[in-house]
Amino acid sequence: MADVRRKGSMLKIALAGSIAMSLGAQGAPAQAESMQKHEAERSAHRPGMMPHGAQLFAGRSLSGVPGFPLPSIHTQQAYDPAADFTSRWTRADALQIKAHSSTSVAVGQNSMPAQLTMPNIPADFPQTNPDVWIWDTWTLIDKHADQFSYNGWEVIFSLTADPNAGYTFDDRHVHARIGFFYRRAGIPASQRPVNGGWIYGGHLFPDGTSAQVFAGTTYTEQAEWSGSTRLVNVRGNTVSVFYTDLAFNRNPDASNITPPVAVITQTLGQIHADFRHVWFTGFGTHTPLLRPDGVYYQTGQQNEFYSFRDPFTFEDPQHPGVNYMVFEGNTAGDRGTPNCTEADLGYRPNDPHAETLQEVLDSGAYYQKANIGLAVAENGSLSKWKFLPPLISANCVNDQTERPQVYIKDGKYYIFTISHRTTYAAGVDGPDGVYGFVGNGIRSDFQPMNYGSGLVLGNPTDLNTAAGTDFDPNPDQNPRAFQSYSHYIMPGGLVESFIDTVEGRRGGALSPTVRVKIAKSASVVDLRYGNGGLGAYGDIPANRADINIAGFIQDLFGQGGQSGLLAQANGNGASPQTVQQINQFVNQ
Repeated sequence: MADVRRKGSMLKIALAGSIAMSLGAQGAPAQAESMQKHEAERSAHRPGMMPHGAQLFAGRSLSGVPGFPLPSIHTQQAYDPAADFTSRWTRADALQIKAHSSTSVAVGQNSMPAQLTMPNIPADFPQTNPDVWIWDTWTLIDKHADQFSYNGWEVIFSLTADPNAGYTFDDRHVHARIGFFYRRAGIPASQRPVNGGWIYGGHLFPDGTSAQVFAGTTYTEQAEWSGSTRLVNVRGNTVSVFYTDLAFNRNPDASNITPPVAVITQTLGQIHADFRHVWFTGFGTHTPLLRPDGVYYQTGQQNEFYSFRDPFTFEDPQHPGVNYMVFEGNTAGDRGTPNCTEADLGYRPNDPHAETLQEVLDSGAYYQKANIGLAVAENGSLSKWKFLPPLISANCVNDQTERPQVYIKDGKYYIFTISHRTTYAAGVDGPDGVYGFVGNGIRSDFQPMNYGSGLVLGNPTDLNTAAGTDFDPNPDQNPRAFQSYSHYIMPGGLVESFIDTVEGRRGGALSPTVRVKIAKSASVVDLRYGNGGLGAYGDIPANRADINIAGFIQDLFGQGGQSGLLAQANGNGASPQTVQQINQFVNQ
């Protein structure tokens, strides 16, 4: 204690500022109805805007639109997580996006409902950091997906690449490394720099450590892709990072010599902080957890363009102590096999606007076969997992359901995912953005949100005009159709993303944060948040605080060593007696 007391005045002042600032940051299922009743309830719609006098959450309506099929019936019924049941995002569902899109807007405007459209990002957006491009971003969370600061610092994790290394923005994916950023917690957005004030801390993992998963594998590039970072103990400093480890074996023209190898991987490390900065140690061992099985989830041998990535872990409150993982996958089977079914189409009997299965197969829509996968942990360290059947499939609808996450609100289970306009199957369409599904449990007959479509937050897009791509946009398309991507829903309905392309300017920076208000199966963009719906750039606040006093003092004075009271510390924190002594010292 004497050694600590000699630093008394400085410590008390600093801890008071740091920890006080951190503490300030805390703070009927859809039922089947008769075809006749649904037809009677149809009324002329006003796409692109909310009807005058309409309810705030207009997207609750499932009555359909004249000239389009009705959405599929989904009960939201919950099943056992291990049950052999997979909900479907059907073509009948996805067609509701087009049904609620205006056909009369001027070329290049936004044809979608305003309440589901992300506000325009200014073309003069600031770069988050001049030394790295930033895209997929996530936060430090616990098993319930609450976002934590650590000893007075907010921390985020992003895919990063070097803009000065000689490759283009669109080639960044094969060079991706997970980086981390930090800033002081509890500072209002109005008092931060315009770019959000995030300080780049460097690569999260020591160089070369993530490559150990591919020992003995032939590859030309190796990359680290998205995942999630979880506090093992919310009063300690051990973190478990779940991410996608990738190895590419490519020709100079970027074609594949052999299919990419994607492995969902775990690594453990420790977070540290003092008054000046945040840093990490550990991450020396990377444990492969899951590789696609070819039974539920498509492999590289079945499809060289397969998806298998983006692990997000959580403990299900309906099954205390049981940990699950959701991830992006594709329905197993050889690419190009025309095996979509009537159930994937999802049309109601005798719907006059339904496609036939043969029409869909003739269009080639069977190449698009996304799903959202589920796995369950088989041990307490979360280092062993077992596949379960997919939660949602999008066969003949879309080929990518990226970065899925589970969001629980008012007893409802939401699955949010992101997807591109360019990955939709022939005959269906929708913007780049967020898609959501709601049910009564982790495995449910999930109902797509908002008119039964699934669309929650899309970039402003004219669905009457071809998309082009983010790197080669159609000049007649809305110039913000690719303005943001990789959205992540945070506590309170806040949504962060990264800037891709705004009026031809490429991004690689954090977008302005927006907020969606969610009520059962519907949502709206909160235009009262920020400035006309746009919050500050990179406004990613913690809603909980990890105050690890023993770790703070250790990091402050020992930089990883121990002295005085800290000799009593164990594993992830200090003993109760030690914590009591330190608290008495700080508060005296």
